[in-house]
Amino acid sequence: MTIPPSVVRDHALSLAAGELPAYLYDLAALSAHAAAVREALPPQVELYYAAKANPEPEILAALSPYVDGYEVSSGGELAHVAKAVAGRPLAFGGPGKTPDEIAAALDLGVRRFHVESAYELRMLAALAARVAPEAGVDVLLRFNLPLDSEALAGSSLAMGGRPTPFGLDPTEADEVVAAFTSGDLECLRLVGVHAHLASGLDAPQQLAVAGSIVAWSQALAGRHGIRFTEVNVGGGMGVDYADPEARFDWAGYGQGLAELCAAHPELTLRIEPGRALTAYCGWYATEVLDVKQSHGEEFAVVRGGTHHLRTPAAKGHDQPCAVLPVGAPWPHTWPRSEARQDRVTFAGQLCTPKDVLARQVPAPGLRAGDRVVFGLAGAYAWNISHHDFLMHPRPGFHFV
Repeated sequence: MTIPPSVVRDHALSLAAGELPAYLYDLAALSAHAAAVREALPPQVELYYAAKANPEPEILAALSPYVDGYEVSSGGELAHVAKAVAGRPLAFGGPGKTPDEIAAALDLGVRRFHVESAYELRMLAALAARVAPEAGVDVLLRFNLPLDSEALAGSSLAMGGRPTPFGLDPTEADEVVAAFTSGDLECLRLVGVHAHLASGLDAPQQLAVAGSIVAWSQALAGRHGIRFTEVNVGGGMGVDYADPEARFDWAGYGQGLAELCAAHPELTLRIEPGRALTAYCGWYATEVLDVKQSHGEEFAVVRGGTHHLRTPAAKGHDQPCAVLPVGAPWPHTWPRSEARQDRVTFAGQLCTPKDVLARQVPAPGLRAGDRVVFGLAGAYAWNISHHDFLMHPRPGFHFV
């Protein structure tokens, strides 16, 4: 169970049944959290928001005072973010960039690219020479670097340290860096390295990974007699869905990054958190439609489900939640279903047994018509869900 702030609780209870499900975003909480994260980081560290986590325009705007820019990973994200927070710096990352997407980014003034392959590097060079020949484009080469076994084991999602489609293989590093001295890439400036290797790591693990990325990058630059000015150590700060109160140690992480910066004063370090910035500000509010027994267990069927909030199904966890009892008179002529046991499993309306939001939640006395709010729904929730399966109504969106 998790306790929603009063502004979320009151709003969830104020909505009519027909207005549910609804996403409720606490923008004041988001701003306070982002300000605290920024305060914890040393000046030498740039904070970019990974827009893929939650691209709602109101979320992007609320983060704007606290972030140095935004990371986008598709042409769609590029156009959307450029409109929502016009004039803010963008970095274009992600595998599988198309020529049209790169050209559109150059047209929009994007001058920082995370390059994923030697092929993409040549494509970017040719398009930059055609679209923005005088501008100069900064390149960070993304590498799939080795990841130690402890970090790999502690990760909830690994993008590096094993075969993946992300980034260049380290064995290609010297050849690709040497290409910048050949004259074929004259519109591009090699400024550094990008390496987002894993998600779900705690602060000490993140610091160990950051240190290894910087050390590897400096060794690469040294072999070629050049200096990197930037190293992007990625995002992936852990969010614990089983214990929402256990937060990532931003203060400790910032102190560790300050020590790393002091050892490399010529470098700008960049981080790109997504989930760890916005997860805590979002809530998915809904209504209990029915409470029923099945083979000795009780299930509460709610409006909506994992077609709106896919995270628990995708990650295999129970979404933290709180029950908000509704004591108003029952408006129907038929009797109100009610839980007979102390624990219920919350399921959605989809015709699949995988449509489960949270299992064995303490909810004695739960009744049809009660409200439930699911926390940690501010990232990788609505925007990654399979919205049109069974064609149920879409949720509302409220910024409170």
